[in-house]
Amino acid sequence: MKTLITGGVRSGKSTYAEGLLVDATYVATGAPRDDADWQERVRLHQERRPASWRTLETLDVAAALTATTGPILLDDVGNWLSRTLDALEAWNDETPRRGWQTAYRDASESLVDAIANYEDDLVIVTNEVGFGLVSPYASGRLFTDELGRLNQRIAAVCDQLVLVVAGCPLVIKDAHR
Repeated sequence: MKTLITGGVRSGKSTYAEGLLVDATYVATGAPRDDADWQERVRLHQERRPASWRTLETLDVAAALTATTGPILLDDVGNWLSRTLDALEAWNDETPRRGWQTAYRDASESLVDAIANYEDDLVIVTNEVGFGLVSPYASGRLFTDELGRLNQRIAAVCDQLVLVVAGCPLVIKDAHR
């Protein structure tokens, strides 16, 4: 079963996702930062998880999915996208690195293919950013547009899609019903 959990920041999506699995490998896509708020967020996530869960911090999620068996919680796609676009130097509004689009397309296709082919339970957390205003900044529009497209592609290969709002899950898609 592949389940995509989406929702806004602090909607309860990660807590909900963690409750779907008894024992899992937690694939974390957020990079360590020298930011006290970020470190506190990471600490809270770590404290919630059972001690038996293994944590794998990586940007190469496709390789992690290929190399790992058993239930996985992937948290989250938005961090993966942000770090991938950063690594490809796609953020510069005036002179983005040439060819980043091709490299991004290849990376995102690898990610979606790895999700589609994963054979054990997989719970994926992502952000729902399409409910807000269109950003006045090119980088904000790039992130929102690409995450929206990527979420659609991932949802298409998942069995279930759940939107979490204010801690309440709403099943949008369930292929097993």
